[in-house]
Amino acid sequence: MVSSVTPDWSREEKSFFSWSPSRSLLASIRSYQAYNDRGGIWLVLRQLTVLRHRFWSIVTGADIPLNCQLGGGLLIPHPNGIVIHPDVKVGCNCLIFQQVTLGATKSGVPHIGGHVDIGAGAKVLGSILIGDDVLIGANSVVLKNVPNGKTVVGIPAEIK
Repeated sequence: MVSSVTPDWSREEKSFFSWSPSRSLLASIRSYQAYNDRGGIWLVLRQLTVLRHRFWSIVTGADIPLNCQLGGGLLIPHPNGIVIHPDVKVGCNCLIFQQVTLGATKSGVPHIGGHVDIGAGAKVLGSILIGDDVLIGANSVVLKNVPNGKTVVGIPAEIK
């Protein structure tokens, strides 16, 4: 059983020479955030992680900013077309498929709980709260809060 509270960092691991663009993109974001608060020689390393992030962003076709708040254990099996607003908070052990947009409206940005699975092409927009252990169906447009443990599908998304 996957936890919605405790991150499973093994989900993000990759061996050094393996070809895993999505995990390499996540590793570049994690490295940048680790070096961001430090000074001195770490500033040079931070700049190298920015270049690394740009490279993997091009390779994957994903728009995930360096300063976004991603919980541990995030899985992105097919990162092509993923767009995440910099202010969105994503909980731990989430699964995000291709072409997903986590975006802002005038009211704000969404907050994604832990162990949320977001299907391909889904859009989660506005100042909403997605609870823990939620399933969001492919191509759904989520505009309202979703309680813990529910499944939402449709345009606009409805709780099933």
